[in-house]
Amino acid sequence: MRIEYFQLIDRIVDLNLADRKITCEATVPTASTIFEGHFPGYPLMPGVLLIEAMAQTSGWLVVAANRFERMAFLASVKEAKLRTFVLPGQALSITSHLEHEGSGYAVLNAKIRCDGKVVSDATLTLRILDFPNALVAEEMRKLADRIGLKAEARADG
Repeated sequence: MRIEYFQLIDRIVDLNLADRKITCEATVPTASTIFEGHFPGYPLMPGVLLIEAMAQTSGWLVVAANRFERMAFLASVKEAKLRTFVLPGQALSITSHLEHEGSGYAVLNAKIRCDGKVVSDATLTLRILDFPNALVAEEMRKLADRIGLKAEARADG
């Protein structure tokens, strides 16, 4: 997890386009400037970043389902639940299932587990748009390579 760069996914460990599911892993860093203020003496992963990790996982599923020709932007968060605290150093498993896609939007159900227990879940709506420019598309491809997006899911791969 590279919090300072807003890259919250370490690796994609399973991508099943037929079942429209993805599983990613991320390890919360043991040290980050975020923890200096959230909270001094009791560092916790901010809930908004847990939601963002679910959104990024969901976004990679949408990018893969669209053969890397379009990207996803978070449009809404519904029924988000933050069930317990997430501490620095904890390993997270983040899953997402694409429930519906159409009219330029995708609806996904996402969960984060830590030690097998659900710590957060939400229904997310993502807006699906063309890459705004070639630079963004190229940077997304580089990030996909870093986190292990399977080549068969990519139009360029």
